[in-house]
Amino acid sequence: MEKLKFLLFSILTLSLMGFAGYWAVVTLQSGTEHVADQKIKQLEKENKDLKSEIEKYKNELSVFQSKLGESINSVKKEPEPEPKPEAVIYKYQDIITELQKLINDNVSLKQKSSGSSVGIVQKFLNIYNNTSNKVDNDYGASTEKAVMAFQRKEGLNADGEAGPNTFKKMIDWLKKQK
Repeated sequence: MEKLKFLLFSILTLSLMGFAGYWAVVTLQSGTEHVADQKIKQLEKENKDLKSEIEKYKNELSVFQSKLGESINSVKKEPEPEPKPEAVIYKYQDIITELQKLINDNVSLKQKSSGSSVGIVQKFLNIYNNTSNKVDNDYGASTEKAVMAFQRKEGLNADGEAGPNTFKKMIDWLKKQK
């Protein structure tokens, strides 16, 4: 009987230790998670403080408006200036920006050209042709053929050289993409 009690006690103790170990592992949090949680709590508190501050200022504003009452309406208001149009951000804005830099720098690319400028054209051609060809920054025969095909489709002189006019057509095409 004594052995049975000891065995039951041992099983109970091991079970509790196993459960405690499992709980410790499951609830363990890495340092970065802890820091992120602390940052979230801090931002939530700041957000709450800012919301209460906004409410306070709204209340103060309504008090001032009610005090001024009719005098606000009697002052002749100048027409508000028309809002400036917001800058449009396109789906392929990064490539558009890079192509515009090539235009601004009056860059012209042809077979045997190399460098990041060629890579920009190759990225465009991958988007235009819906392909995933390697961007190797080398203006070889395949890049020249793809540029010529683009130039033909867009009504340009299909000489295979990518210059400012070709870059402008590339930008126009990219801006039309949704």
